[in-house]
Amino acid sequence: MSETDPATPSSGDLVAGAVSQISAFIRESQLKPGDRLPSESALTESLNVSRTVVREALRSLAAMRLIDLGAGKRPTVAELDDSSIAMTFRHGLFTDQIDIRQIYDARRTIEGRTATLAALLRTDKEADAILGFARAMQNRLDQPAVVMENDLALHLAIARASKNPVFALIIGAFQGVIVESWPIGWKARATDDEREAMNHLHLDLAEAIAASDPQAASTIMDRHFDESLRALARAGLT
Repeated sequence: MSETDPATPSSGDLVAGAVSQISAFIRESQLKPGDRLPSESALTESLNVSRTVVREALRSLAAMRLIDLGAGKRPTVAELDDSSIAMTFRHGLFTDQIDIRQIYDARRTIEGRTATLAALLRTDKEADAILGFARAMQNRLDQPAVVMENDLALHLAIARASKNPVFALIIGAFQGVIVESWPIGWKARATDDEREAMNHLHLDLAEAIAASDPQAASTIMDRHFDESLRALARAGLT
């Protein structure tokens, strides 16, 4: 067949096919994070494609954070990572396919649940970490960057304490776009009293989780997002 024959697979089709086959190999072989895949030469032979196609397929899988590539080393199965989801959210935000309010609405729904689960399932170490982030936000009105850093860390720690890795992935992915809106919400709170009240709400939330009170934790998380959405609305982010 000639190269222009429609029945001849294109380079893109070959790479997509190799990606699918390597993904299937990982599943069928029940490989776990850190397990090694076959070498490039072995994959070239087993998939019956060129080494160039195999390399492109491996790069695609690495970009999706499904495998890890190291110079001179065989590829390994990657641990779950929120970077590819975060990229999708950022792309959606910057191309006006989603907006900040929609992200906060989604967070409000998800994080009410993570707060409940964290209050029920957190370890003492996790409770101490969450309290530590909340306390680090107190009396820092002149250091909004420090407040934001600990605010984001607190929400991610709560998601992880929920013991549901799906929640942790989603909350971690949201943080890439939240850093864009967080300063806007901070400035939209017109007085230091309003900012201090926001910071103290995080401490109330952390204390409810430490006290293993799921109802209080969920209620406080809802209040937090109600206040945040009002602040964003005042800033014109609707």
